[in-house]
Amino acid sequence: MFVDSVELKLSSGKGGQGCSSFRREKFVPKGGPDGGDGGRGGDVWFVVDKNTDTLSHFKGKTHLKAQNGRPGLPRKCAGKTGESIYIKVPPGTQVIDKETGELLLDLTDDGQRVKFLTGGKGGLGNVHFRSSTNQRPTYAQPGKPGEEREVRLELKLIADVGLVGFPNVGKSTLISKVSNAHPEVADYEFTTLTPKLGVVAIDEFRSFVMADIPGIIEGASDGKGLGIEFLKHIERTRTLLLMIDAANYRDVDHQYEALLHELERYSGELARRPYAVALTRIDALPAEEVNAKMARLLEALGLEPNERLKPYGVEEGYLSYGSDGASMPLFVMPLSSVAGINTKALVFALSDAMGKRP
Repeated sequence: MFVDSVELKLSSGKGGQGCSSFRREKFVPKGGPDGGDGGRGGDVWFVVDKNTDTLSHFKGKTHLKAQNGRPGLPRKCAGKTGESIYIKVPPGTQVIDKETGELLLDLTDDGQRVKFLTGGKGGLGNVHFRSSTNQRPTYAQPGKPGEEREVRLELKLIADVGLVGFPNVGKSTLISKVSNAHPEVADYEFTTLTPKLGVVAIDEFRSFVMADIPGIIEGASDGKGLGIEFLKHIERTRTLLLMIDAANYRDVDHQYEALLHELERYSGELARRPYAVALTRIDALPAEEVNAKMARLLEALGLEPNERLKPYGVEEGYLSYGSDGASMPLFVMPLSSVAGINTKALVFALSDAMGKRP
């Protein structure tokens, strides 16, 4: 089960009570105070673990608490320190204050360890309060309370390439063909209900991560459909791949403009992210119709067809465009994941755009 948001109450441990005791030994009639200090309470740590990709293991949990420190003991023995808790979260987890909405931690790097709450200090035993005027102190300090905070954990998946498109445009099929991901693929809309990550291998030594999110519909930025709930998962992607369905009843230029509009409405920064465009499902149409739709898409983008993608192995007879400009697509490429048309060319073009290849 994919869970990307949970609310938790976190508490560090309370410090242990100091001990009030007196030395009692044969031939030592006035041994004096010997109460030890209480142990420190356990801390609360966050640990980033790339082997986890969801917050589902927190489902059903409402309060995570570190162990309290143990009380001090006679003979100046300190109490045992309470055990800390280590909360494992996937890369991309944000820790947000539940009441104020303030971002407290942004955990992105695998292996990152951050102490979030510090355990309370143990109380001093009565041995510390002995003086020339008070040689029999009976007072020992109570332990200090631990820290407590109510937080919301939000997961924003980290990927190199994020797939963006209307429902049923072939996003799941593409990621299943070029990566190690195995999403559900079916001939109906909203097949993808949760985000999926896949590692795309370029060669033996290089790879990049691709993210598939549920389809975006018009009005997604206003809360319609499933897209708005998962648009946050492409906020951390380095490059977006806008997937335009050649066989869809919507015009290709309309699909393109609608996707850009929803991205802009959701996040202006996201809309300025480098992006490429793929005209998908071209195997469902005759070559002449594909060329016509490609020409219409390029016209909507204000671009001219050229030969720059030919070195990547783009199929002969299909128009293509490549650009390094920040305000234009990195490239526009016709694609069929089912028939395997241009899938390798797409991987190489994306990897070059991100500097993943020498």
